[in-house]
Amino acid sequence: MDDWQEQWWKQVEKTAADMENFLVDVEKATESFVEDIGENVNSFLSDFGFNLAEEVDTFIDNVVDVIVTTTEEIDAALGEDWNNFIDDDFTNVSFHTPSVTSNPACINCANYHGQSYNGNLLVCAMHPEGWTDDNCPDWEKES
Repeated sequence: MDDWQEQWWKQVEKTAADMENFLVDVEKATESFVEDIGENVNSFLSDFGFNLAEEVDTFIDNVVDVIVTTTEEIDAALGEDWNNFIDDDFTNVSFHTPSVTSNPACINCANYHGQSYNGNLLVCAMHPEGWTDDNCPDWEKES
């Protein structure tokens, strides 16, 4: 086998091992979170007394503490590379109405999607970038 192929497989194996370790760390953090929540719920139910407002307030404080601690544990398990997997711009979705100057063939069409994802307009499934003239063959009246 060529040297580059062997190196490539070693890298694939290393990546798989790293991913497995990552998932094990996430599993441990999740198990810890679930156990802590379970303990807080059991404690809350067993110690439930007449002072309901105080009990609920204490319970909420405990749950928030567990969530904050667990979030920190999960962040530590994920590492700083986790931010590379998140594309915040993808959550920016906006709607564009067809007009005489922009996608005129799509006016009142039932197939028009018109949402922009991360700045990329998806006109419809048949013609993702829109139709070039005013007479789209797939035009259907909106109901």
